[in-house]
This record gives sequence, structure tokens and C-alpha cells, in this order.
Amino acid sequence: MEIIRDELRRLQSGPGADDSRQRPFLVRVRFTAENPAQVIAHARTALACVVQRTSDWPAFERWPELLPAGFVQRCAPESEPDPSFDAQAWLQEWQAMTPEQKSAFSQGPWALSDWLYYFDPTEDGMGHDRSWWWWDAGSDEPGNGWVEVATTGWPFGSGSLSWLIKASGGSDLDYGD
Repeated sequence: MEIIRDELRRLQSGPGADDSRQRPFLVRVRFTAENPAQVIAHARTALACVVQRTSDWPAFERWPELLPAGFVQRCAPESEPDPSFDAQAWLQEWQAMTPEQKSAFSQGPWALSDWLYYFDPTEDGMGHDRSWWWWDAGSDEPGNGWVEVATTGWPFGSGSLSWLIKASGGSDLDYGD
């Protein structure tokens, strides 16, 4: 729980003195936007809403009223479960994809339930096995911003981070140096 508490603190006020003693593996994601500060503020708000509820995870039906309306509106509509879906076959197909194929696969809007799945700490979700945590964010020139996350290494499961930034108004994401 300490990692969640620290992440929530960084979301609310940025890295502190305690963070400078840590040596996490950091990845900076650059993005473009008309107002990068607003994108960062929206991303912080949405992620903080999720992170602060990991100890008492709400039912899915409650999330649209808990998360910022703009974030929820940018998500794709929920789809009905396909009874013929073979999760094992899909996982094998996914694991065989190149990073470029995986990136192209996840370019479109995510359904809210798909995004929440990566934070859900219950046995139904991946929240117990997250691969990134908010570290810092900023804007270094007009029209350009960045979000920095601590990760478990490279590559990492970045789809949920990409959707957070895109749903918050960022575009042209770059995970380069």
C-alpha cells in the first residue's frame, strides 16, 4: 500500500524529497496538446480518482459518476461479452505481436471497463500486477507536455497510460528517449 500512497501524493503535489532518494526506472511519455497543463490536470484527476479507491474498489456501475465526466465521455461504448471468445487463444495471439502491432491494436478509444481493468485490485483485474506508477508531469514548451512514470522495466504495459493521456486530451504520444 505504500507504493499507492506515494503515487497518490505525487499525483497531488509532484515528487518530494523522499522520492529523490529512490532510483526507479522512469519513462517519459511526450504528447502534444493545445493546453498541455490542462491535459496533465485531467490525467491527474482521473488517475487519482482510481488510485485512491484501490483499497475499496467500487462496482463498475459507480465509476461513471466517480470519474470526471469528460474522461468517461471519451471512452468507447461498452460492448456485450462474446460467449465464443477464447481468452487463451487471444493471449497467445497478443504475445506473438510485435510492439508496433500491439501499439497499432490499441490506438482507438478504450471502453471504460477495459481501462479500469488495469487498476482493479480484485481477482478480476490486473491492479495487483500494475507495471507503471505516476511519477511527475510537466510542459517544456508551448503545445508539448510530458508524463513521467516509474515502471517495472522496458517494455512495459503502457496501453492504460496511453489511454489516460489521450482521454485527457493529449495526442501524438512518443515513448522515445
